[in-house]
Amino acid sequence: MREDSIDMTYLRLEGITKRFGSFVANDNISLSVAAGTIHALLGENGAGKSTLMNILSGLYQPDGGQIYLEDKPVLINSSNKAIQLGIGMIHQHFMLVPQLTVTENIILGTGDRFNLNLRHKQQEITELSQIYSLEVDPKAKVGDLPVGVQQRVEILKALYRQARLLILDEPTAVLTPSEVESLIAILRQLAAAGQTIIFISHKLEEVISLCDTVTILRRGQVVANTTTKASSPQQLAELMVGREIVLQLHKSATSLGKKILSVQSLQVEDDRGVAAIRNISFQLHAGEILGVAGVDGNGQRELADAIAGLRSVKAGKICLDGRDVTLWNPQKRVRELQIGYIPEDRQTMGLIMGFSIANNLILKTFIQLPFVRRFLLQKQVIEQNAETKIQQFDIRASDGNVKVSQLSGGNQQKVVLARELDREPSLIIAMQPTRGLDVGATAAVQQQLLSQRDRGAAILYISTELEEVMAMSDRIAVIYRGEFIDVLDRERATIETIGLLMAGGRTPI
Repeated sequence: MREDSIDMTYLRLEGITKRFGSFVANDNISLSVAAGTIHALLGENGAGKSTLMNILSGLYQPDGGQIYLEDKPVLINSSNKAIQLGIGMIHQHFMLVPQLTVTENIILGTGDRFNLNLRHKQQEITELSQIYSLEVDPKAKVGDLPVGVQQRVEILKALYRQARLLILDEPTAVLTPSEVESLIAILRQLAAAGQTIIFISHKLEEVISLCDTVTILRRGQVVANTTTKASSPQQLAELMVGREIVLQLHKSATSLGKKILSVQSLQVEDDRGVAAIRNISFQLHAGEILGVAGVDGNGQRELADAIAGLRSVKAGKICLDGRDVTLWNPQKRVRELQIGYIPEDRQTMGLIMGFSIANNLILKTFIQLPFVRRFLLQKQVIEQNAETKIQQFDIRASDGNVKVSQLSGGNQQKVVLARELDREPSLIIAMQPTRGLDVGATAAVQQQLLSQRDRGAAILYISTELEEVMAMSDRIAVIYRGEFIDVLDRERATIETIGLLMAGGRTPI
């Protein structure tokens, strides 16, 4: 943060209100951000963060209130207008074209396409990248670049359009620890050079170490405008959820039972027929959590799908409870072996969004007693089951007839958990179980899974959140390009070691 910018307000919002029908997403929001500072925007899922940033980006127009840039009122009625005003948004899921080069992605949609000097543009981008320490090869194809470098391209794209206000949405969610360190150094340099940054994240330790000031939203309203110097992660978490919350997980000692899962020399292809899992072998016991750490896209989804029976195996063997199930379909695995699978995308793979909570809870068991008799669904039994699960898993809904599409992300995930953990499965595959969840919902999901571990379930816990994997796991496997680089006991695993392995730092075992 530049010393001469402390008193210079770059962005000011006064009374911003946005309604969707009768629902008030942003309720009279006011905040200010000083030039050359990094300002955190925090809140639970559904608190109004995305709506507010979409207003700043020109995707939505507010129903009330005023936006000021450098104390001048502005009307942002389109994304092009936002760009003209120097506002750049870097989304969590990058808006890049993999088949194009770095230069082509950065200049896409700008300039005169009929009089384009590509070599001159490459030189411009090289100079810009050197100014901001965002070194990247302007001729490289984006699809060939690591995720951390792709993020640099996104930032360069905003800077090329002369953005002075950068909005970053969960920017560290898909990065290795070393890439996170690099990004933080870049953001600090950008702020020192006069850029103003809004940083949206659920990683509170990062917020405390990186940001200068914080605005916290709850149910569409500002509940706090404060500084990171005056805050702790615990205080920020409690302001977000409006109640006391425990951030530290309390795990009991590991008590291993019998071998539940054995995977031998597994090979699996992705949807394009390309090798995604290459010769993976491991074992998993009752009462144990095996965490799988790695940057997204290194074969995690294919591994989970293959074990759940959703994807065919090219070579190798999968044994559950001592039986070879390599060729079993998912229905037979669930019926005979009791597997719980929490998929990566709850909305497209875990739930039927147009169905009620009650009906989503019986998707795996609706043809079994007591939910069906003489080929007829038993409505009263189904509704009672929903009431029990709503109470047991603290699903925030009035009753089981509410459609899951009306629930927040955290409550949708609780519905998936309630269904998949029913009947006490011996194996639980948890694929990104807290992705997109706030601190309160994350804690609830993790405590449920730890309870299952203590009961004696074997859990395969796959996540790109390294700190989460380390907190939850008894052993940690690091996956890189479809192979387990190493499998570490939790006691000897460090962030530095795992971060190096996630980047392919050692020969596969």
